[in-house]
Amino acid sequence: MLLSLRSASPMADYTIKNLQDDVEDMAPKFGLSPDIEAHFARDPLECNKFGLSLQRMAPNVRYAYGHHHKEQEEVYVILEGSGRAKLDDEVKDVKQWDAVRVGPDTVRCFEAGSDGLTLIVFGAPKIEPQDVEMIPNWWAD
Repeated sequence: MLLSLRSASPMADYTIKNLQDDVEDMAPKFGLSPDIEAHFARDPLECNKFGLSLQRMAPNVRYAYGHHHKEQEEVYVILEGSGRAKLDDEVKDVKQWDAVRVGPDTVRCFEAGSDGLTLIVFGAPKIEPQDVEMIPNWWAD
C-alpha cells in the first residue's frame, strides 16, 4: 500500500514562464537595445514576495547608470560570461556562477567583459518602482 505524504491541493499555485520567450525585453523601451536585454519577470511570474529578471549584456558594454534601493536586497548570479561589478567605490571581477549579494543602500553597476555577461537577478522584498534611485553616468572612467 502506498501512502502519500503530500496532501492534494484543489488549486495548485504556480506559474511557468520562459524568461527569454515569454517575458518582454524592456531594454528597447529604455534605449538600451541592442547591447542590453532586460526581461523583468516579477509580474509575468505573478511573484508576491520578490522580483526576478534575466539580463544580457553584449561584450564590453557597461550599464549607463548605477542604482540602489530604499529596501530591496538583490542577488546577481552570473550565468554566462564575465565582467566587473562596481559596488559603491569598489570594482570587483565577476565570472560564471559567481553570486553577488548587494544590500539596498549600495550603488551597483555591471560591465560585461570581452565574452559578454548574462545575469539572473533576484530582489526581495517585492518593491514598487519608487524604491529604486537611478544614477546616470555613475561609473565613469
